[in-house]
Amino acid sequence: APAAGSARRLPRHLLPLHYDLELWPRVRPGQAGPFAFTGQVNITVRCLQDTDTAVLHSAGLRSRGAAAVRGPLSEPGAAVEVEELRQEEAGEVAVLELRGRLRAGRRYVLQLGFQGRLEEDLDGLFLTRYTDQGQSSMLIASQMEPTYARRVYPCFDEPAMKATFNIRIIHDPSYVALSNMPAVDVSEVKDENGSLWTLTKFNTSLKMSTYLTAFVICDFDYVTRTERGNEIRIWARKEAVKNGYVDYALNITGPILSFLEDILNVSYPLPKTDLVALPDFGAGGMENWGLMIFQEASLMNLPSEEFTSRKAMIALIVSHELGHQAYIFFFQLKWFGNLVTMNWWNDLWLNEGLTSYFEYLGAIFIEPKLSLDKIFYAHVVQPVLREDSEIARSLSESEDKIKGSFSLMSLFDNITYSKGASITWMLSGFLTEKLFIRALTSYLKEFSFSNANQDDLWTHIQMVIDAQDEVQLPAPVKQIMDSWTCQNGFPVLTLNLTTGTIRQEQFFNKNNRKSTDSYNNTWIVPISWMRNGSSQPLTWLDKSSKTFPEMQVSESEYDWILLNVNLSGYYRVNYDQLNLKRLARLLENDPKAIPAVSRFQLIDDVFALTDFGYVPIETALELTKYLAREDELFIWNVVLLNLIPDNLESTLKNHEVYPLLKKYLLKRMLPIYHYYAGFIRQNVDALEDDFFAQVYLEKLLATACWLGLQDCLDLSSELYAKWRDNPEYKIPFLIRRTVCCYGVAVGNDKEWNFAWEMYNHTDSTEEDEDILLYAMSCAKESWLLYRYLQYGLSDTLFSSNCTSVIISHVVTKDIGHRIAWEFVTENWPLLSQGYGHELLHDVLKAMGRFVKTDVQIQELQVFYNATLEEDEREAITMLLESAKLENIERRKLLIKIASWLEKNVDD
Repeated sequence: APAAGSARRLPRHLLPLHYDLELWPRVRPGQAGPFAFTGQVNITVRCLQDTDTAVLHSAGLRSRGAAAVRGPLSEPGAAVEVEELRQEEAGEVAVLELRGRLRAGRRYVLQLGFQGRLEEDLDGLFLTRYTDQGQSSMLIASQMEPTYARRVYPCFDEPAMKATFNIRIIHDPSYVALSNMPAVDVSEVKDENGSLWTLTKFNTSLKMSTYLTAFVICDFDYVTRTERGNEIRIWARKEAVKNGYVDYALNITGPILSFLEDILNVSYPLPKTDLVALPDFGAGGMENWGLMIFQEASLMNLPSEEFTSRKAMIALIVSHELGHQAYIFFFQLKWFGNLVTMNWWNDLWLNEGLTSYFEYLGAIFIEPKLSLDKIFYAHVVQPVLREDSEIARSLSESEDKIKGSFSLMSLFDNITYSKGASITWMLSGFLTEKLFIRALTSYLKEFSFSNANQDDLWTHIQMVIDAQDEVQLPAPVKQIMDSWTCQNGFPVLTLNLTTGTIRQEQFFNKNNRKSTDSYNNTWIVPISWMRNGSSQPLTWLDKSSKTFPEMQVSESEYDWILLNVNLSGYYRVNYDQLNLKRLARLLENDPKAIPAVSRFQLIDDVFALTDFGYVPIETALELTKYLAREDELFIWNVVLLNLIPDNLESTLKNHEVYPLLKKYLLKRMLPIYHYYAGFIRQNVDALEDDFFAQVYLEKLLATACWLGLQDCLDLSSELYAKWRDNPEYKIPFLIRRTVCCYGVAVGNDKEWNFAWEMYNHTDSTEEDEDILLYAMSCAKESWLLYRYLQYGLSDTLFSSNCTSVIISHVVTKDIGHRIAWEFVTENWPLLSQGYGHELLHDVLKAMGRFVKTDVQIQELQVFYNATLEEDEREAITMLLESAKLENIERRKLLIKIASWLEKNVDD
């Protein structure tokens, strides 16, 4: 099949108005495959210019019966003969060559019978198998976005070509069928062999894009409630419904919809909403109108997990998908896409970005205890700033770029979601939320059920700005926003305190910049700032550099400036040494003088600037001295991710920097460690509303144990022993992984064997199995690790995909990497049959972290020269070469860190 979504645009001769669609998947419960589906579609079109061909999308479908073109509707009975129907697979289109002409201004009906294969691939119309109440079952579902509708039925598969739909589904009587609209009629039909099937007919839909049509045929149960006259049903496996796993999602769906309606002043246009939890689904959720499909994990909250991070995730995902349902402004709810759809996929960010922004508003509304600004920066803005400096693509790609073989799927990435949301957040910040929502409301009114692009939104915002005088902008909205959406990357602002000058340049990696690269982009940058703790009026940098007299500071070291307060703009800030010294001193004397999000950002920016060669590592380390007074977990998390990245733990452990790091960090971690350890020992339930504890406490605890903090090791042994004594006891979920790991590490074979026994316990959940697979690799005795790897080889003990997981866990441990390497080389003939080269790639990647010399590379080469094809050998040699250079660079960096720590460890 051609790459998904190769984006050939259709000619504009015909405009679809209405589809009559019948789908008949030929599936009976308990049958073995392969399965097919058949169908019939009659599409009413308006002819816009005379033509003797009709072109529409169709991919992977075969035609059944003769295609026909009836019409024009003003002369019943008249028809245009079809000379030939041909499929052009490369362009994913079907072409009807006609014997007569279709006339502009008239309506016709295209009639096409078709059939296709029902695969288990999670795209288009697909089949998926699962177990429920001990029985194995099947269900059929669909995923059309961006361009899979054409794999289910011939159609005009572009977001701007909206039409109404009458849908009928024929299915086995033991299943229920769902679609976008409510079912209006259920009857019986017989097939060619006289056996009985059920026909479910659905109400006529609103005007919508093909990518939002949806079908589910399943044997599920549901729970239901009504909100403002809209029936909400959540469908899931029978055992999940019976155990109450979807109750939380049911309780928040209605309130989020109402919240969105109220904020945006629009009413939800559908009579019902079905949310279906699929055991296996590619995306987190898909906002088909009226029938939203989710991964099971995104909708299920096991009643025992009180407010865990999963609950927050469910609130966010449900909120996002609903937002698209109702133009939801602040949570990733997907009304946006459905009422207003982008003209073409290059404005996808408008859909997803605005929705992500609302998503966050929605989530705050549902769980007011979430400190959402912190979560937004920690989960959305900060990770995408990291990614956006490495990927060269702007938010709104030009249509020409997308037309070619460019895969649409690559638009569904973090840049689209998170950068879109960050820029929306920035926009709402400088407009004020009040004006932003006012503009959005008028934009939604004008474009309901039609298509819009980003310029339409800028026009509506400009109208609102022009009608008031509180908010002044330095340039037209379109010019400001184009600088953020049409250019790659983002700026870094450099402030010189003595002169008050700020200059901007694109943030890029100076370490591997070629002198020929030119970066001369400029942005129109909103600057929120504070001086000595008091907020200053918003100002703008609209050229490459500019002097702000109000930012010149005095000799006093208590005179300091903070830019981009609370990360309200999508950029990084580089301060001069003078200001950094003043900020570092301020942090040591009074950290709360700087708002928490700004402390987070100060540290994240300075480490990012270090990575990219703007400032020396010592500058970043100076800002960590104050940490004994830092009580925010999300800030600790960003420090630890930068100082002790997960993939470097074993490298650092074997380096002379380790004892220094241990002394320096433990001294600063003790206050926050003891604060949380107290809760873990006495009352862990008190943490259930602390979102950051749910997400980040594990990293803090794992670091304390990794640094050898005795209390942390004791705590892990105590809780692990408590579980050994009573397997009914549950180690608190938020730290279970670390406790099991160090429980095994501190113990001996008794502790290891208990983990093994629990792993093989029949009712252990998937999450617990993952945790135990990891924990068993934490053993400190070589023979236990070796035995674990041997166990991994046995088919009877493990499903095959666990073996590679076990090897990759062991290879990352400080004593494990040699053991795993020897094991892989000794057992390669056996391993390569089961796992082939992917496993070898993973192991070599992990081994690459330890490559410091050519001799070590040669040792690895000897092995893989004998096992790999030539082209793969070259790729791996390059991988190891670059790993070696990285390791040499890292050693230089670690020497600098070590010598700084030596000087500062006793402060």
